[in-house]
Parts: sequence; structure tokens; C-alpha cells
Amino acid sequence: MADVKKKGLNTDANSYTIIYAAILVVVVAFLLAFVSRSLKATQDANVALDKKKQVIAALNIHDLSNEESDAKYKEVVKADMIIDLEGNIIDAGSEGGEKAGFTLNSSDYKAGKLAVFVCEVEGETKYVLPVYGMGLWGAIWGYIGVNDDGNTVFGAYFNHDSETAGLGAEIKDSREWQSGFQGKTIYSIADDGTFENVLLAVKKNVALPDNEVDAVTGATLTCDGVTNMLADGMEKYKTYLTSKRGGQTNE
Repeated sequence: MADVKKKGLNTDANSYTIIYAAILVVVVAFLLAFVSRSLKATQDANVALDKKKQVIAALNIHDLSNEESDAKYKEVVKADMIIDLEGNIIDAGSEGGEKAGFTLNSSDYKAGKLAVFVCEVEGETKYVLPVYGMGLWGAIWGYIGVNDDGNTVFGAYFNHDSETAGLGAEIKDSREWQSGFQGKTIYSIADDGTFENVLLAVKKNVALPDNEVDAVTGATLTCDGVTNMLADGMEKYKTYLTSKRGGQTNE
């Protein structure tokens, strides 16, 4: 009587390998999607908190815990407005706001929708303005705190994606360098009292000490990127800030 071989799964067959790999990919993809979805709320909260820290850093507020930073943002930010290039208010935002200007990004900025964080520090109005640009290796951005005269820097914070550690990365890492922007004048003033040319810049050889900040040693191209970013950004905000000259308000 001939031997009867039991039929079963042939683990040596190519079809087995393909099916096994497909099942494994599906299971792993499902698990990754589940984990990503589960962590999304926490990730979004961390991103929002980091942005709040950057905004208040432009108001010279540093070294707070996460809880303190969140509370301080809600305390000092009176509105996260959205304006257009003509200085018109699109959305007035809200106190401690996270729904209007806070949600904007570099794409909105390029499209002419600008965020303005209207803040109050020790009883004085300050405006924190996001700016975006390109450094040597990638994106750079910053927040410029402006006094209620619309033309004097109160504080500044800069960040980057991929600048060189110890060189271009100093625009973020050196608080001393960032503090060099404090008190600088942003614009020249035309005969009719409007703000005219953007003078705020980073220079290797400072010629206008009231407007210019020393470049980071060995990071000329990154600092040129900061200058270009300031020229573009402060030009966009010029009409709005002109309306604030001398503490005026058109809101």
C-alpha cells in the first residue's frame, strides 16, 4: 500500500514567504498607526507648548518649567491676531489665544496672512511677530518682540532646522547673541511719519550700531539668512506697525 503523505503548509514555498511577509507588514503598519494615533494628542500638545515658549522668549521670558511657560503665555498674550499685508485685521484672536494667529505657519506667512501676538509685559503693550526664512542648510525662523512705538526691538528669539552646531546654530543657542537685538531700531522714518526702509540687520562689520547686530563668527551665510528674513518679515509688518507708532491703535 502506497504511503500517503499528509498535506500541510509548505514553509519552503515562495508563496509562504510572500504571504508571511504581507501579513507581517499589515500587522506592523496597524500597530504603528495605532501608536501614532494614540500619541497624537500628546505630540500636538508638546508642539504647541514649544511654540508658546518661543513666543514668550521674544519677550525676554526664559527658564520656566512647562507648566509655568503655559501659564505665562496665557497671562501675557492678550490676542493672537491675524492681519493682512495692508495691516487689516482678519481675525482679532483671543486672550491666551491658540485658535487664530497661533495656528499660522510659514505657508500662511508667504500667502500674506500674518500672525501678531499682542502682549502685555509689566503694563506695557508689546507685539511679537513671527518671521521665516532660509539659513545655510535649511529653514530658519524667529519671533521679534516690538515695543508699542512699533519701531524698537524689545526682544528676539531665533530657531533653525539644521544649521551647524557651534556656528550657525548659535542663532538659537546663544542667548547673549539674541539679546543684542534689544533696543535696536527697525525702520527709517519717512517725512510723512510712516516707517520706510527696514534697517534691522545682522552684519559682519557693524556700520549702523542703532540698527545692526554683530554676525556670529564663522556663520556668515546663516547670518545673511537672518538679515534677509528680517528684511522680508519686517517689510510685511511695516504698514501695521506704522499704525502703532507712538502707541496709536486702529483696532
